[in-house]
Amino acid sequence: MRALPEPVQRWFAQRGLQIQSWHPVAGGDINEAYRLVTTQGPSFFLKRNLHAPEDMFAREAEGLQALRAAPGGPTVPEPYLWGPDFLLMEDLRPAPRRSDYWPRFGRQLAHMHQKTGPAFGFPHDNYIGLTPQPNPWTQDGYTFFAQHRLLYQAQLAHRRGLLPTEDVRAVERLAARLPEWIPEQPPSLLHGDLWSGNALTDAQGNPAIVDPAAYYGWAEADLAMTALFGAFPEIFYQAYQEVRPLEPGWRERFPLYNLYHLLNHLNLFGLGYRESVRHILRRFS
Repeated sequence: MRALPEPVQRWFAQRGLQIQSWHPVAGGDINEAYRLVTTQGPSFFLKRNLHAPEDMFAREAEGLQALRAAPGGPTVPEPYLWGPDFLLMEDLRPAPRRSDYWPRFGRQLAHMHQKTGPAFGFPHDNYIGLTPQPNPWTQDGYTFFAQHRLLYQAQLAHRRGLLPTEDVRAVERLAARLPEWIPEQPPSLLHGDLWSGNALTDAQGNPAIVDPAAYYGWAEADLAMTALFGAFPEIFYQAYQEVRPLEPGWRERFPLYNLYHLLNHLNLFGLGYRESVRHILRRFS
């Protein structure tokens, strides 16, 4: 590992903490990650990316702070310090899942989703992976998801030569019909990127969530992401509905929400995701 960023070194020195060791932590596709262990005992988690957008880690810290403020939600690590190329935060020290992990997680996520905002969006634009995620405050959820999720990603993929014009037109047609399929929902606080790799544990084995792309949006969109790359077990969804019942047909709507994430993966990782995008477009054509 390179030398610690100077702001991080000062942060430890000001608190009388001395780094005893650090080692890389696997799991991320975009950033380097390290666990820092101090001679005094506490450990910390450091994310680094020398090529990150200048405000990316500041926006991630903002998302973590918003999720931490939601009453009754899963454990969220506390961000301590951030800069253009790093984020220092609490080390969750993940332990094995407790026996009631999944029903507990479902209920806690439902409680988090009960926190609503003044509109759809977020105080700042942020990032989904390395892709900018626009979050202008928008009163209408259909307009927000159509313009600032689906069409934004589709047009970005078109400019990069990843999505032909006819596919962009198909996204436009689907976006115009969202009210036919998706029930009205309030703007709930979302994690925004809730795939299985971002669902961890804390030191007691309780549910914990990391790496948010937070915003206020449709709660079903967060749930849909849980089924995209490694589905959560059924007991998770059952427990969620004990706290926050879902409208009938919620599972059948998951592909509509996940089209956003598949378009983003197309933009991030290339043409291997284009057929998955087209499959959803054909299904709802």
